[in-house]
Amino acid sequence: MRKNSRTPAGDALTSFLTDLFRVNSLLLTSGDRLVAPLGLTSARWQILGAIVSAERPQPVAWLARDLGGNRQNVQRIVNDLEREGLVAFEANPHHRRAQLVVLTDSGRQTFDAAMKLQAPWVNNLSDGIPLKDMEATRRVVTALRNKLQLNDDSE
Repeated sequence: MRKNSRTPAGDALTSFLTDLFRVNSLLLTSGDRLVAPLGLTSARWQILGAIVSAERPQPVAWLARDLGGNRQNVQRIVNDLEREGLVAFEANPHHRRAQLVVLTDSGRQTFDAAMKLQAPWVNNLSDGIPLKDMEATRRVVTALRNKLQLNDDSE
């Protein structure tokens, strides 16, 4: 086998990853349309979701890490959310400069409204796709994410 040749598994994964890129683009566009009436974008919604799902208030760097995103991009969006009154900054007892990001009441209401829009959308999107297929796909995506994170951590 030539050094630059992909294995059959490498070919299959390449096709899968190409489809994932396309799905990601379509998801972002669809998500933007879904939450636009709330003044959100997919990126803003995603950050609000990360804040909601965190066990306690976190600094921007931790939110970026949890999202797999760039700290500077997350900071820019969090600053926008703060200007709009959806999040606030609180003092961090462990780090003077890395303030904690918390949802405001308005932010919680906006996130809850987005999730009310999301439920029928995701139910419709999942209709006709066997649950076992979605679960298997999630296991594959999780395994890929774990391998990529290990590679990033070792570099």
